[in-house]
Amino acid sequence: MNVLYISYDGMLEPLGESQVFQYLAGLSREHDITLLSFEKPSDWSKKDTRDGMRKKMRHANIRWVPLKYHKRPPVISTFYDITRGFLAAIYLKLRYGIDSVHARSYVAALIALRLKDIFKTRFIFDMRGFWADERIDAGIWKKSDIIYRITKGLERSYLQKADCVISLTHAGADELMKFPFIDKANLRIEVIPTCVNQELFKPEAEGSSRAFVLGYTGTTTGWYIFEPVADCFKLLLKIFPGAKLDIFNKGEHAFIQGVLESSGVPAESFDLKTAEFSQMPANINKFNAGIFFIKPVFSKRASSPTKLGEFLACGIPCLTNSGVGDMQSILQGEGVGVVLSDFSPGSEETAVKQLVTLCGDREIRERCRNAAKKYFSLEEGVRAYSRIYRAGAGI
Repeated sequence: MNVLYISYDGMLEPLGESQVFQYLAGLSREHDITLLSFEKPSDWSKKDTRDGMRKKMRHANIRWVPLKYHKRPPVISTFYDITRGFLAAIYLKLRYGIDSVHARSYVAALIALRLKDIFKTRFIFDMRGFWADERIDAGIWKKSDIIYRITKGLERSYLQKADCVISLTHAGADELMKFPFIDKANLRIEVIPTCVNQELFKPEAEGSSRAFVLGYTGTTTGWYIFEPVADCFKLLLKIFPGAKLDIFNKGEHAFIQGVLESSGVPAESFDLKTAEFSQMPANINKFNAGIFFIKPVFSKRASSPTKLGEFLACGIPCLTNSGVGDMQSILQGEGVGVVLSDFSPGSEETAVKQLVTLCGDREIRERCRNAAKKYFSLEEGVRAYSRIYRAGAGI
């Protein structure tokens, strides 16, 4: 199949490399892939990173067309990017004979939908979650905002016109089928979670004598809740006074430090760092356990946090909360994590003690790795996408 993949996320960001490039590198062995992405100027200015990604694209035989991402003014800049992306997509369709357009999330889907309307190309809507509702739950938009109503209207069009809809979770797919406008008989929904390249993320040799390290990766704001992380770490310090909290984050260091200080976490007990995607497997392997919490709101039923698969692939159990995607069934069903049902002090204390016990289990690393293979295998994800692509050709 000749596929145009459109991503509003940049390939020079960790998310783009892990959740777009890793898949496409596998898919390009069987399909002709053209990738249209939007790159942030701050990322594009890093010549070594930019040249490195170009080399990876060439090696994978992916035709990469990077456009500049614009942030300001809000909304107007997004529609400007959409217009430029649409014009580029028309050229790519005519130049390379594109027959299927795979759109990652809502902004990219608007371009893909217009191509379907004009050229009858096949439209694959990779939802990545309920994006409009995520922005409500993150406090970015209000339900009264016109941009929210427009986006929900577009969501309806995407779901009604897509040849295939991809959900990250079974919980999200179940919610989709409850939408009153859904044609249940004709809508094709596939569940493909955020997979992990387990050749990169894998267990390394355990250290001998070291302090207990609790690890956090990624963003801490929006629909993430960081205050309970500080609370749980303080409880861990009561068990292991020499414990460390290692945090890998980009752009939120002042906020994180403020939360930890106001919560009474000693400055010498935490390290706040930034790392490239390629460095993360080694960093995660230094953790005894991972931790993160997400607001248990409607939109997050469709979420599959990338960090969960990365932790498990490295043999690291984690502590998180219920009400988000399929996490509870995976962690509890496979015995590879602890799930908080609420954020009361008593529940947090019990959960931290359970996590410590779990980390002491001699078979925990193997169970985590097996769970990652079962639920977050990149090879299985690539095969699933390939089946969707081939379906467009009747194969």
